[in-house]
Amino acid sequence: MELTNLYQLFTACGQVTTDSRNCPQGSLFIALKGDNFNGNAFASKALENGCRYAVIDEAAYLPPDDDRYLLVADGLQTLQQLARYHRRQMGISVIGITGTNGKTTTKELIAAVLSQRYRILYTQGNLNNSIGVPLTLLRLQANHELAVIEMGASHPGDIRELVEIAEPDYGIITNVGKAHLEGFGSFDGVIRTKEELFDFLRRRGDSTIFLHHDNPYLQEIAFGLNPIYYGSADELYVNGRVTGNSPYLTFCWKAGKEGESHEVQTQLIGEYNFANALAAVTIGRFFGVEADKIDKALAGYTPQNNRSQLKQTAHNTLIIDAYNANPTSMIASIGNFKKMNASQKLLILGDMRELGKESAEEHQKVVDYLEACAFDEVWLVGSEFAQTRHTYPHFPDAATLIAWLQTNRPTGKTILIKGSNGIKLSSIIDYL
Repeated sequence: MELTNLYQLFTACGQVTTDSRNCPQGSLFIALKGDNFNGNAFASKALENGCRYAVIDEAAYLPPDDDRYLLVADGLQTLQQLARYHRRQMGISVIGITGTNGKTTTKELIAAVLSQRYRILYTQGNLNNSIGVPLTLLRLQANHELAVIEMGASHPGDIRELVEIAEPDYGIITNVGKAHLEGFGSFDGVIRTKEELFDFLRRRGDSTIFLHHDNPYLQEIAFGLNPIYYGSADELYVNGRVTGNSPYLTFCWKAGKEGESHEVQTQLIGEYNFANALAAVTIGRFFGVEADKIDKALAGYTPQNNRSQLKQTAHNTLIIDAYNANPTSMIASIGNFKKMNASQKLLILGDMRELGKESAEEHQKVVDYLEACAFDEVWLVGSEFAQTRHTYPHFPDAATLIAWLQTNRPTGKTILIKGSNGIKLSSIIDYL
C-alpha cells in the first residue's frame, strides 16, 4: 500500500495502536513483531476489539475479500514512515532530547515549563525507542504548537534512526556517561551515539542546540551548531547555583550577569537534577515563557516512576531511584546522599545492568567509593556486587532481601534505594 493512501486511512481513524488488547474504537492497528511475539497473529483480534483497519506484513494472515486488512512489506518500517510523514504534515517545531542520565526528568521539566505558554506534545513515560518515538509523533494534532521528543539508545545507530523519524528542529543532550556499555562497546561509543542527534542538526544547517556549558564532553561535539548555553558561569544565557539539597533541590537562576535572581524550591531529590532543571529554564526562556511561570512549573513538578522520589513510610524516609542505574548515575546518587543533611543513613544498592566486560571493574569502583564515603550502613543486592571486594551485607536478589526484611525491618532510617530496574528494588519499598 502506498504511504499516502495509508495516511488517508490513518487520518480517518485518528489514532494508531500496536496492542490488540488496547483498541480504541475506529483506530488503526499496526502489527509488529518481536523475538517472542508476532502481531500479525493478533490482527483479527484487534479488529474484533474495535479497530477499523489492521496493517499486517505477512500474507499468510491476509483473509480473502476483507478490505480491513492492509498488507505492507514491514510493519515497523511502515509505523516509522507513517509517523515521519505525519510529523511533516503537522509542521510544528520539534525539540529532540537524549542523554545518558536525566533525559526523562529533563523532558518532563521542559514540558512542564513550555506548557505554561504552549500546547505541548511530549513523550509519555519512557516511550523513547524505535516504536515509542513514532507512536508519540502519531499523537500530534493540529492544535499542538511544540513537541518534546525523548530518544533513548543502547546501541550505535539508535539515535540516528530516531532522528530520521522525528526530524527535530532543536536538540539537547543532557549528558554522556557510562551506560549500556555492553551495547555501545565503550564510553567513546556512548558519546558517538548521542552525537548522532547533533550530526542530524548539523546536516540541517543553522540549527540551535541547548548546551550544558559545564560538561566538557558536550562542548567537544557541539561544533558547527548554534549553542544556547546554560551552566554556572555568569555570562551564560542562563546560569545558576544550588542553594539547598536536604532533601529537596533548591536552586537560584538568572539570565546573564545582570538578570534578576530567581530561587526555586523543587520537589526533586539530588543535586544531579540541577542541570536538568536549568536546561528547562533555558528552553523556557528561549521560547518566551515568563520567568514567574518557569518558576511555578518547576516548583510544581512531582517526579514519578521511582525516579528520585521521596517517600515517607511509617518507619523510614525513602529516597527511591530504582528505575535505572549506571556507573555515572550511581556515583552521582551516592555523592548526593553523602552531602544530604540526614541522620542514620542506609544505602540499598542493586547491580548495574548491561555493562559487559567492564561490569566487574565498574561495580568495584562503586564499592571503593562507598568505602571512601565511610557510610555506616550499606546493603548490596545482586550477582555483580557479589563479586566485588567488600565487607557489606549482601543479598543475591530482591526476593531474598524481602524475606530478610520481614523480620528485620529497619526503623528511623533515611534510605537511598538505587539500582537497575531489572534488580527489582522497587519491590522492597512496601517492606521498609
